[in-house]
Amino acid sequence: MADYIEVTDGTWQKEVVESDVPVLVDFWAPWCGPCRAIAPHIEALATEYKGKVKVAKVNTDQNQRIATSLGIRGIPAIFMFDGGKVVGQLAGLPPNPRQRLKALIDGATA
Repeated sequence: MADYIEVTDGTWQKEVVESDVPVLVDFWAPWCGPCRAIAPHIEALATEYKGKVKVAKVNTDQNQRIATSLGIRGIPAIFMFDGGKVVGQLAGLPPNPRQRLKALIDGATA
């Protein structure tokens, strides 16, 4: 079983906004090559930070309302939420993705 959750327009409020732990959200789509490239890093960090951070994935093809409300214009887009507020984000596939993702998580959990 995966250590991340799939979030939809219908579960966004409960799973992300009302979460009692910080949430890393990966906005992606199945056709997106960079999204597929960063996915293993995100999934590994979901296991590494299990219990400290919730990791969520949002398929933007199926859940456009969330992406639109956040002004997302390109994917992958990675957002870090704490207390229902955006506290950090990454756009695209950065160099050294695992390190950049860890820095984003660590910045919200320090």
